[in-house]
Amino acid sequence: MCNAQGEPMFEDFAKVGAVIEHNGKKFALYGTCDGIMRYVSTDGEVLRVGLEVKSKQTTYAMTSGYSTRKGPKEDHVKQCVCYSIMYRTPAEPIDYYVILYVNGSRKAWNMTPEEFAKNPDICAFGLHITDEMRTDILDHFAGIVDAAERGDAPELDLDRWMFNDYKRAIALSLSAEELAALQRKVAATLRSSLPDGKKRDYAEALAFIEAVRAENDAKEAA
Repeated sequence: MCNAQGEPMFEDFAKVGAVIEHNGKKFALYGTCDGIMRYVSTDGEVLRVGLEVKSKQTTYAMTSGYSTRKGPKEDHVKQCVCYSIMYRTPAEPIDYYVILYVNGSRKAWNMTPEEFAKNPDICAFGLHITDEMRTDILDHFAGIVDAAERGDAPELDLDRWMFNDYKRAIALSLSAEELAALQRKVAATLRSSLPDGKKRDYAEALAFIEAVRAENDAKEAA
């Protein structure tokens, strides 16, 4: 498909911002999908189909049968649902999406057919997006706006800490009770059977928070 300027609807050519009103709240969805394609069925029906490409360079296991046994990742599905809202028009909905996982880290250059079947270069999933899925996403965003208006901050989620752009502000905004609860959670995580990577991420996040708070306390005391 092409945009209004005749450019292909891929990457920056497809960038859009959509202002949404839902449950009495107004918010914007802004981003760039990987692409929007046009599919013509055998009976002539024309469908707009979205494309989302996810590549992995560090491990070949991303496209393995074991890693993909439960289908596409939940966050990737939600991302596509958001795009289906942003690029949707009454005349041209986007109810279908292809999520393509690309393995950029080969297990080996010389593989048997059996090995390649277990670790293919790509793995694709077809997604049918329903109005119920869209409503769930919009309810979530409207709830965030409502909570912000009421000054009701959500509980800190350490699983999303790495890509959080407000680390310092959050560290300083935590109450003593919230910090103590966070310390107990991290201590329990370190004693658990969770993967070492998750334990390390939790510990590093807590260390950052404690360091920022200590630095701020020292400045205030000076």
